[in-house]
Amino acid sequence: MASALSYVSKFKSFAILFVTPLLLLPLIILMPAKFVRCAYVIILMAIYWCTEVIPLAVTSLMPALLFPLFKILDSKQVCVQYMKDTNMLFLGGLIVAVAVEHWNLHKRIALRTLLWVGAKPAQLMLGFMSVTAFLSMWISNTATTAMMVPIVEAVLQQMEATSTATEAGLGALELADKGKAGELPGSQVIFEGPAMGQQENCDRKSMCKAMTLCVCYAASIGGTATLTGTGPNVVLLGQMHELFPDSKDTVNFASWFGFAFPNMVIMLLLAWLWLQCIYMGFNFKKSWGCGLERRNNEKAAYEVLQEEYRKLGPFSFAEVNVLLCFFLLVSLWFSRDPGFMPGWLSVAWAEGETQYASDATVAIFVAMLLFVVPSQKPKFNFCSQTEEERKIPFYPPALLNWKVTQEKVPWGIVLLLGGGFALAKGCEVSGLSEWMGKQMEPLHAVPPAAITLILSLLVAVFTECTSNVATTTLFLPIFASMLQLQMYTAVVRHLHCP
Repeated sequence: MASALSYVSKFKSFAILFVTPLLLLPLIILMPAKFVRCAYVIILMAIYWCTEVIPLAVTSLMPALLFPLFKILDSKQVCVQYMKDTNMLFLGGLIVAVAVEHWNLHKRIALRTLLWVGAKPAQLMLGFMSVTAFLSMWISNTATTAMMVPIVEAVLQQMEATSTATEAGLGALELADKGKAGELPGSQVIFEGPAMGQQENCDRKSMCKAMTLCVCYAASIGGTATLTGTGPNVVLLGQMHELFPDSKDTVNFASWFGFAFPNMVIMLLLAWLWLQCIYMGFNFKKSWGCGLERRNNEKAAYEVLQEEYRKLGPFSFAEVNVLLCFFLLVSLWFSRDPGFMPGWLSVAWAEGETQYASDATVAIFVAMLLFVVPSQKPKFNFCSQTEEERKIPFYPPALLNWKVTQEKVPWGIVLLLGGGFALAKGCEVSGLSEWMGKQMEPLHAVPPAAITLILSLLVAVFTECTSNVATTTLFLPIFASMLQLQMYTAVVRHLHCP
C-alpha cells in the first residue's frame, strides 16, 4: 500500500500536467461552442492553480496562448489585459512598499508604536496586531509578517528569561523563609507544588502562541482596509471595470477605504478578543499584568523594544524622504475624488465623462519620485571639499534603484492579475458569463443574505487549498453573473408588479 502511494505521489504532477488537458478534451469536441472552449481554459487553469503543478504566474499566461488558439479572443485583445490601469496601480503601490522596506521605515514605525502602547500582555498583543494591520495596509502581508515575527520572538524570549530568573530568586527566598519559619512555634509554611509550575509553563506557552498567531491574523485583516493592501482587492477593482463598464469610478481608493477600514477595525478587535479568550483568558491579573513576575516581564519586554529601536539609530535623511513620499501618495489618493467634495481631479483632469488621472496615475507618479529623490543630503560646500569629495557626483543616489526594485517586487502577482482580467474578458466575449447566469436562475428564490453566507463559506473553504488571488480571479466572473441575474430579476418584477 505504501509503495503504491509513493508511486502515485511520484507521478502526480506529471499526470495532472499532461493528462488533465486530455481528459477535458471531450468537452470541446462534443460541444464546440465558443463559451465551452472558454470554460475548458478556465477549468484547466483552475486545476493548475489549485495543484500548482506549474508556477501560478506561468498558469496566468495561458489565456495569452489558448484564447487565440481557440478563437475566443485575438492576441491583441488578450495581451492588453496584462497591463491595465489596475495593474499599474498595484505595481506603483508595490514599488512604494519596497522603498519603505528597503530603508527599514516599517520597523521604526512598528517599534515606536509598540513602545507607546506598553508591554502588559493584553496591551502588547493589541499593539502587535495594530502595528501589523497598519503596515499590511500598505506593504505586502508576507513582508509585514516576516518583519514582525522576529520582534515578537525577541520579546517573548526576553520575557521567558526574566521569568526563569524571577523564579530562581523566589526559590532562594522560599528556602531562607523556611529556615526562619522552622524556628517559630506553630508556624505553617505552604509550598507551591509541581502543579503550579506546570500551570505557569502552560500559561507561558499559551501566551507565546497567542502573540505569534496575532501577527498572522492581523496581517491578513489589515490588507483588506486599502485597495492596494492585498491582491484580491485589486482583482475586484479590475474586474469591476471589465464586467461592469458603467460603474466608472465607483470603486477608488477613498471609497474603498471608507467602506473597508471600519470593517477592518471591527475584525481586528474581534480577532484580539478571540485570541485573548482562547489562549490567555480574561483573567485580569494575567492579561493586564499584576504581580512581581508580570512587572518583571513587562520591563524585560519594554527593554527589548527599546534596544531594537536604539539599533535603528536616529531618523535618517532617506527615511524622512520615504515618509514624505508615502504621505504624498496617501494624500493624493484621498483627495483625487473624495466624493463628498470636488477633488484635484476636477481642476484640470476631467472633461465630461472622461477622467484623465486615476489612482494608478498617482501611484506611478510617487513610484517614479522614489527613483529621483536623493537618499542623502546634497553637499553645497564646493570650496571646502577635499579631492575625494570632488570625485563624488553632486547629486546623491536616489532612494531606490532598479536592482533593488527588481529583486523585491513580486512580479508574479502582476501576471496573476493580468491572467484574471484576461479570463474575465474571455467570459464576457464568449458568452460564458451569460450562460452561467442562466444556469443560476433557480437561485433567484433564495434570499440574498443566504446566498452571501453560502458563497462566503465556499470561497473561505476554497482558499484553504489555493491562492487568494487565484480564487478571486476564478469566482468573481461567476458572482458577477449571479449579480446581473438578480438585478435583471428585480427589474422584471418591478415592471410586472403594479
